[in-house]
Amino acid sequence: MRQSARRRWLRPPQFEREQQALTSSDLDGEIIDAGSAPEGRIDLKSNLVHADASNFADDVTKDDAYEQVLLQTEGLCTGQRNWLSLTPRSNLANAASLLWHGYKSLPAPSKEVNWAGFYVLDPSSSKPQLILGPFQGKVACQTIEFGRGVCGTAASTRQTQVVADVDQFPGHIACDGDSRSEIVVPILADKDGSGEKKVVAIIDVDCAALDGFDELDRKYLEELAELLGKSCDW
Repeated sequence: MRQSARRRWLRPPQFEREQQALTSSDLDGEIIDAGSAPEGRIDLKSNLVHADASNFADDVTKDDAYEQVLLQTEGLCTGQRNWLSLTPRSNLANAASLLWHGYKSLPAPSKEVNWAGFYVLDPSSSKPQLILGPFQGKVACQTIEFGRGVCGTAASTRQTQVVADVDQFPGHIACDGDSRSEIVVPILADKDGSGEKKVVAIIDVDCAALDGFDELDRKYLEELAELLGKSCDW
């Protein structure tokens, strides 16, 4: 687990793992030492909810916000390998929510993020194609071919795309006219057990401000992509 992030927030997913043997009745009145939590101590029963994972400190830095996203995603993925399911436990849906709330907790340009989510490899298509996955933001394009737009380029090249001005990107697909910059990170996984990692999905984040993403965004989103590549059954 990431030690550097522990000083700033509680991790309900960790409590869920460590206290998984406890029933609801076991938690009545139980107090768990939360170290550097705002109150110093916390009532486990009243705080053992997934929604708390989306709470970010008012003065959170970009580093810490991303650390929290990674930490919470790791916790939420524990014991749950579905990238998407009919149950509420969906790894990509939770990751999209964490990213969205993380960006909204930061100053501009990060708070100007207007779309954050995933496209996944379309298994029903005879040609390499991405299909819309879980996301936060406005209605989006449903399918994107490999090689088309920023998402398709990231998928076909297997390389992160950081675009300061989407209007300057050849073939940019404008799903939302408010988007001015974009970052797309491919998610790779050894899907068939052959030892060769292939693109199974992409992380896509749009911003309503120009030059909305930097090397810090690249670093942490690539870490998130690696985590999700290992944590899901694609």
